[in-house]
This record gives sequence, structure tokens and C-alpha cells, in this order.
Amino acid sequence: MLLEVEQLDVRVPVSGGILHPVCGVSLSVGRGDMLCIVGESGCGKSLTSLALMNLLPARAQRSAQKLVYDGIDLLRLDERAMSDLRGNAMAMIFQEPMTSLNPCYTIGTQLTETLRRHRPVAQRAAREHAVELLEKVGITGAADRLSQYPHQLSGGLRQRVMIAMALMCDPKLLIADEPTTALDVTVQAQILHLLAALRRELDMAVMLITHDLGIVARVGTHAAVMYAGEIVETGTAAEVFARPAHPYTQGLLRCVPVPGRTKRRARLGSIPGLVPSLIGDPQGCAFRNRCSHAFADCASTRVTLAEISPGRSYRCLLSPERLAENALAAASAGA
Repeated sequence: MLLEVEQLDVRVPVSGGILHPVCGVSLSVGRGDMLCIVGESGCGKSLTSLALMNLLPARAQRSAQKLVYDGIDLLRLDERAMSDLRGNAMAMIFQEPMTSLNPCYTIGTQLTETLRRHRPVAQRAAREHAVELLEKVGITGAADRLSQYPHQLSGGLRQRVMIAMALMCDPKLLIADEPTTALDVTVQAQILHLLAALRRELDMAVMLITHDLGIVARVGTHAAVMYAGEIVETGTAAEVFARPAHPYTQGLLRCVPVPGRTKRRARLGSIPGLVPSLIGDPQGCAFRNRCSHAFADCASTRVTLAEISPGRSYRCLLSPERLAENALAAASAGA
């Protein structure tokens, strides 16, 4: 495995106690994989990626049982050593390119700075490499773009520049934090196609963070579903969509219309209730207040992520078979 994460926690001191936005996250990414981390806003997806890169806010505290990238223990690295990895062996595309690109510097300056920080190359060679990558990500007139500033580019072009910047040092792992946010549908499709093509061409692992299940279905090889700071289900994308095991995953999929299967004017599913507060020590199942299968032990028993088949895990006290029996019984009673 290229990246192995076990029991990753992020704690943030707040006025009401300790906030736990990321709690016990375990995942792995193999070379060439496209792992999609999916969940509703505020579930901890972005903070998980920032914790991996050690780019958390100053007050946040990170801990983990295991955090290994390509044989390197990230927990043992000081800030200088971590800085040598960031943008080099592992890179990140941030959520909003307009706030991630520096408005005071040209595109060319920002691209070449990334390469020259990690490689002993001349300025001319760095600019040539920047032009090559801009062309690879589909930007026309790449040489002329180097002298432009971020505000002179459209949202789609800025996102492509961010992708090119992340690729400047040929990273083995690329983390893309909702790279299609605020883009129109056509540009979204182009960016997703580009990321999938680059993954195959460069044999690069990609961790794609999104709240859009449609994106996971189109480009993901593996999926990890997050809820309230925890991973509740993992597996290949095909397995998760074909046989969702966790009640939260099932609820998410019921909210999505399926072409050819969802009837016109049919009411889509919904998940009742609210996400619980993440302040204080976690107790019981975080999804219990919104789950139709919940019973007394869900409030008191801390649930761990358990393997239900090779490469497939989920976080629930009930087995998938028992959940299916309960759902069938409820449907029969409703009928």
C-alpha cells in the first residue's frame, strides 16, 4: 500500500470542550487507486486530508496509531521533513483555487516555484516543464498563460492550473479536495475526466474528496463513506453502490435519482434528523438518532470499523444480513 492510516484523530479545543471532527479514521490507498471519500458537508472529509498533509489549523491536534506513506512514518517527521514531502511526493489540490492561488504572483511564478523548491532545475527548464503540464491539463496557449494572474482566468482554468501545480514534481499521491466545487456541469465533467486520465497515465494514486455520489460512481475505484468524523463503510466503489451495507450509505443512495429506475414525480428518499454534536468524547453509534435500525446498545456501545469481507468494512453493531432482515420486516409491516 502507498498510504496506510489507522485510527487517525483530530481534536480541536473549543469553548464547550474538545471538538472531535475526525475520530478513528482508518483507510488505505494503493498505487494507481482512485479512493473517493464521500459524505455530507461537515463530516470531516477535508480535515482528514489536511491531517494527512499536516496542514491543520494551529489549535488542532493530530494523533494516529499508524500514518505511513510509501514506507515513511509521517508521525515521526518534523516540519522541515514534512515540507520536503508536501508538493513533492504527495500533493494536494485545494477546494477553492481562487483563494489557493496567490493573486500577487503570475501563474508562471507559482508553478516554477513549486518545482524549484524540490528539484535542482534552472528557471528556463522549470518554465518549459510548466508549459508542458499546462498543455497536459488542457490549457491552450500555455506559454502565454504563464504571464497571467489568477484573476485573469476562469474558474475552470484556475482549477486546471492547480492540477498542473500539483503535478509539477510527479507525486505518487494526489489529494483532490472537491476539485469541481462551484464549476458548471460541463467543466466538472472535464476536470473529472482529466483526473481519471492522469491517474491511469502516470500510475498515480488519487484521493478524491466529494459529497457527490455520482462522481464516485463515475471515476472511483474504491470508496470510503464518512459520517460525523468517522468512516462508516469502505470497499470498492462497485461493491458499495451495488450492495451498500451501512444504513447511512443506504440512506444516501436513496436520495439519488437513478435513470431508468426512479419513476417520474416519485418522492426521493431522505435521512431524517440532524448530525450530532462532535464536542466531547464520542459515545455509542453517531448515526443512532437517525437510524431506523437503532436499539438500546447503539447508545452505549462504541462501534468499531469491522471487516465483513476481504477489502470490505463497515461500522455497525448489526450484521448486513440482520439489517436486510429488519428492512424487509419493516417493508412488510408497512404494506
